[in-house]
Amino acid sequence: MLKAGLLSFVFFALMPVTVPAFAQASIKVEAPNIVGADEQFNVTFIIEGEDRPTEFIWDKGEDFDLVWGPQQGSSTSVSIVNGKRTKSSQFTYIYILRPKRTGQCVIPSAVAKFKNKEAASSPKSVKVLEQGSSTSSQQSSGSASSGGGSQTTGSISSDDLYLSLKLSRTDVVLGEPVTAELKLYQRVGIAGFEGARFPSFNGFWSQETAAPTNIEFEREDVGGQLYNSALLRRYVLIPQQTGKLTIEPAELICLVNVRTASRTGNSIFDSFFDDGYTTVRKRINSRPVTVNVRELPAGAPAGFGGGVGQFRISASLSKNELKAHEAGSLIVTVSGRGNLSLLEAPELKFPPDFEVYDVKSTTNADKSTGGTTGSRVFEYPFIPRSHGDFTIGPVMYSYYDVNAGKYVTISSDALELSVEKGSVQSQEGQAVQTPSAERKDVKNLGEDIRFIVRDLPKYSFGRTFIVNSLGFWLAFVLLSLAAVAAWLVFRGMAARKADVAGTRTRRATKMALARLKTASGYLRQNLGAAFYEELHKALLGYISDKLNIGVEDLNKENISSRLLEGGVAQDLVDSYISLVDACEYARYSPDSGNEAMTTHYNEAVRIISSIDSTMKSHKKTAYGAMSLIVLMLVLPAVMRAENQNALLDSLWQNGVSAYSDGRWEESADAWESLRGAGVESAELYYNLGNAYFKSAEIGRAVLNYERALRIDPSFSDARFNLEFARSMVQDRIDEVPEFILKTWARKISYLMNSDAWAILSLVLFAAFLAMLLLFLLGPRVGLRRTGFYSSIVLIMLSAGCYGFSVWQRNVYRRADSAVVMKPVSSVKSSPSEESSKDLFLLHEGTEVGVLDSVGKWVNISLSDGRQGWIQAGDIEVI
Repeated sequence: MLKAGLLSFVFFALMPVTVPAFAQASIKVEAPNIVGADEQFNVTFIIEGEDRPTEFIWDKGEDFDLVWGPQQGSSTSVSIVNGKRTKSSQFTYIYILRPKRTGQCVIPSAVAKFKNKEAASSPKSVKVLEQGSSTSSQQSSGSASSGGGSQTTGSISSDDLYLSLKLSRTDVVLGEPVTAELKLYQRVGIAGFEGARFPSFNGFWSQETAAPTNIEFEREDVGGQLYNSALLRRYVLIPQQTGKLTIEPAELICLVNVRTASRTGNSIFDSFFDDGYTTVRKRINSRPVTVNVRELPAGAPAGFGGGVGQFRISASLSKNELKAHEAGSLIVTVSGRGNLSLLEAPELKFPPDFEVYDVKSTTNADKSTGGTTGSRVFEYPFIPRSHGDFTIGPVMYSYYDVNAGKYVTISSDALELSVEKGSVQSQEGQAVQTPSAERKDVKNLGEDIRFIVRDLPKYSFGRTFIVNSLGFWLAFVLLSLAAVAAWLVFRGMAARKADVAGTRTRRATKMALARLKTASGYLRQNLGAAFYEELHKALLGYISDKLNIGVEDLNKENISSRLLEGGVAQDLVDSYISLVDACEYARYSPDSGNEAMTTHYNEAVRIISSIDSTMKSHKKTAYGAMSLIVLMLVLPAVMRAENQNALLDSLWQNGVSAYSDGRWEESADAWESLRGAGVESAELYYNLGNAYFKSAEIGRAVLNYERALRIDPSFSDARFNLEFARSMVQDRIDEVPEFILKTWARKISYLMNSDAWAILSLVLFAAFLAMLLLFLLGPRVGLRRTGFYSSIVLIMLSAGCYGFSVWQRNVYRRADSAVVMKPVSSVKSSPSEESSKDLFLLHEGTEVGVLDSVGKWVNISLSDGRQGWIQAGDIEVI
């Protein structure tokens, strides 16, 4: 034994020992936070360090009496791990105190001195209660089964043992988190528990955040009374409905030690085995708690994700650089305080050629705050299918701030992603660079109605149709008269060629100029007789041809009267007669000389030119005066129309601007003002339909799209938006199939509007008349045959176009269809509220046929044949 001990000593002496550096000593104070006024309690000073203190100094102070102490204790532990030796020591000083007064008292700090240093504790605050010491002086702050000092005799009061469900707040808004704690309060000796029943929290989303398996009691001041309390459960509650929500009571059966009276007169062994206590079962319940849940305010932003509290947002990419067809993730973190578990994923818009998969979400809640503080992480997996530089975000998220009482929108920074060209696997299994993107079908990323018409429309006050109007039939009559006139013209062309008088009239000026040219030649040759002979013929021949006067009637009186009737001035007529007399005189006495011949020649040219221009302008004067009068009458009306159009243009542009900025209701108001001014156009109703659709008023959207198509059935954008809006209507009604020929005719009719068909009908009728003239007047048999068959085809096409135009006009004027405008409307079996049965329900946007009306009731029919009566205020006629 001596040898073994010696070897052990040598072994430890030779083993290298590492002594840690000097550790700072510290003093910790352990004492209850709450005590009774007549209660004795322990105060323990724990000194942790390496060396034993050489001196310990502490004074009880003025608030407490020292009952007993100090009791000293010490413990030392040494550990050797991998050759390293560690030593730790703990020294305790225990005192028993009794308070001298009530209220907030202070245990003074203690000082421990060592060889070359000292350490001090912090003062300890203790709350001294006036009541509760008689029942709690000996209660332990340990486990539930530790019992109490002064035990109850007989019955157990509800003040000594009860359950309490406490909420952090009882007046909240929808979605605002509430922390609920279920606690047990006791001033008796508890031996155990059984039959626990916890609340179900109807109307709340609930999550259990604390469920201790070992129930530990701690002292708590309840209205000036000292209790031992223990936390049984802690929950996070998020209300899911509004109104007064009541939380049902919790229930617990406690096993309580109750003191019994001592039994006398029995065996001596009774007093030995009877400790004076018995265990009874006490059923306790918490009180019901009512929570007032208010609605969230109206006007939630588009990005509202159900968050209620205070949050912040951040976003990051798993990689900032990827290759095409390589997977990546966008991580969005919403952190803060609130209903974290119920936050919805923010709406994100990725670049068009990204494949985005289902969002993954996780909640990281801080259990120490009841689960209402922490973060919720959303992961968006994606795969880019093409290369390039892309921008994702910023990510927008809106929540309701309960402290500020308003909606708040937060956003992250935009993220830049660089995608390089990717590679695909070849048939040999090797990666090859793709020269271009993989070809694939174009897929829809989303659906929406088509955009509004921005250009100014043509304003019309009340819908008018060309077909069957006075102008339409007048155009038919004029075309027919033009055809007759053309037939007469072509038939008279031959007769016109044979008409000598007409030819002379048309060629009068030309013949006169020819004779004047001949006379000019005689003038240069100074041949007086020949000159005046030719000049005389030019003057008389011009009047004879121009006024179609025969030679036998060619005298001065007839010439003068006819010229005056043609609008020639009297002095010009007199000049003409004088010149004719001069020529007749000079023919028989040709000694006038060259100067007189020149004067007479110039005078003849002037007179003929003046007469010709006077007679041509006489017909135009009346037309010019009439045009001036018409212009004076029309110009003020045109100016008034321009002023009115300026106001209408302003309303139109205001609606376009508001719609482009997303102010749907303002745009609808602007365009409704146009409609209120009497303006009707397909573009106006189309834009109104778009504004109401964006405002989620499906009924008014369908109504205005239908009105736009009534005016212009060829409006393809309105038809597309109408079908899109119909897909949002709740009711689905099977339509009775239409005859196929009628369907074809309807589709052809929708190619153009009514006015276009009417104009085309007139054009085809004009072509028919042209082919008819070709048939009647054609010089060859082949041309006449072509004209015959072409005229038959053209008159049939003209009649078809006329029929399409009339069809559309009749559809527009019929008031036989309507749209349901109320969210829900009941259709009755008869026009009465009391004596009728409900047949079926219709919802907003459903189109119905109108059959009849009785008072405030309208008889309607559905496309599947069902009929019934509905209140007139529930529908609006298209």
